[in-house]
Amino acid sequence: MKIMIIGATGMAGSAITKLALERNHTVVAIGRSEEKLAALPANPNLQTKAKDAFDLTLSELQAVDVVVDAMATSPDKAYRHVDLATKLIAQLREQQRPRLLFILGAGSLTTGDDQHLFVHDIESNPANAAFVAIPQNQLAELTFLRTVTNVDWVGISPAANFTAGPATPAQYGHDTLLTNTTGESVTNSGTMAVAVLNELETPKHHQERFTVANQ
Repeated sequence: MKIMIIGATGMAGSAITKLALERNHTVVAIGRSEEKLAALPANPNLQTKAKDAFDLTLSELQAVDVVVDAMATSPDKAYRHVDLATKLIAQLREQQRPRLLFILGAGSLTTGDDQHLFVHDIESNPANAAFVAIPQNQLAELTFLRTVTNVDWVGISPAANFTAGPATPAQYGHDTLLTNTTGESVTNSGTMAVAVLNELETPKHHQERFTVANQ
């Protein structure tokens, strides 16, 4: 499989890139920094492109089987999550390929007895003001994606704490924030990478979001 990974040098993107190469897929790694792209593990199946994702052409997108949007942004540019999703969808309306996979946030998951959106818990803590725009915009991204019925897309949300780390045994859900037996809500980047590659290799979700967390 030929997989384009947008944000391939970030926490999620680099973990997905590494695992995809280990599973003998061809990876087209997209990033804005040539230096960071050069630091990815050398592999004959790895192609790198130092390019803004917003400049990707339809022909570049259609040259791969799957596009993974793992782009990260600063809080003041969080709207770019929505902008990139809408651009990719607009380019690929009614196209047979590629499939689109979006790494979403945990804010759009529900939690508590009343099943409220987790983003409201994030918003209620003043200490989160510096970054709250990111989960807010990732919620808007998912809200938009749920209106799309003529593109093959799937979204994956991590748990409340998305952190760098190796793959662990995982638990899966649909729209509810997951916790382990001790009440922790954590997804390692390695756990996310396994969930992504498993979904790409054996698709189970179409035009919907699911979630993965460490057990």
